[in-house]
Amino acid sequence: MSNIELVRIDENNFMQAFNLKLAKEQEQFVSNPIRSLAQAYVYYNQCIPFGIFNDDTMVGYVMVIYDYDLTEYNIWHMMIDIAYQHQGFGELALRKCLDYIASNPFGQSNKVALTCNKDNSIALHLYYKFGFRETGNEDENEIELALLL
Repeated sequence: MSNIELVRIDENNFMQAFNLKLAKEQEQFVSNPIRSLAQAYVYYNQCIPFGIFNDDTMVGYVMVIYDYDLTEYNIWHMMIDIAYQHQGFGELALRKCLDYIASNPFGQSNKVALTCNKDNSIALHLYYKFGFRETGNEDENEIELALLL
């Protein structure tokens, strides 16, 4: 049984995040954790970067950010390391993200948004399964999906 937890990225575990890898064909879908952590640093007052841990092993990465202008939460750069894909960790991690967001850590909101590459069928399937729906907003190969809480 998997014991998935979201653990804030800090000085004790950031190197584990840097070591996460995707399959070559997936690299177009998700930013590298190094870039993501740089963004988290810039948006430090509205963003939390998390390692997705199965017991003591970081199996993935995700960021939760709050848009104060739109009063909505966003899930950014969610990824599961190639060695841990197809084991249900993405689904468990997304549930943990939504539970965290429901606690309103930055402010009240009834909406969670994210973007996903149109060709990332595995991620799209996961998001649709959780009730995310396309908003009609697009940017190049990315579509926006949202979930009302």
